[in-house]
Amino acid sequence: MNKIRLYFQDTGNELFTKVSWPTWSELQASAILVMVASLLIALLVFGMDTVFQFVMNLFYGLFK
Repeated sequence: MNKIRLYFQDTGNELFTKVSWPTWSELQASAILVMVASLLIALLVFGMDTVFQFVMNLFYGLFK
């Protein structure tokens, strides 16, 4: 039981004294970066899906 209490004390100590938390502006900048990257990746996947659908329609059109 003592080891569990010591673990939580050490964890709390590390979270409050050793971890460098981002500032609010750094957090906002990171969030915007993640949103922009997610949007770009979604657009890339959409484009790839559209091209693949077009190619497959051409391919299946050959056998009608």
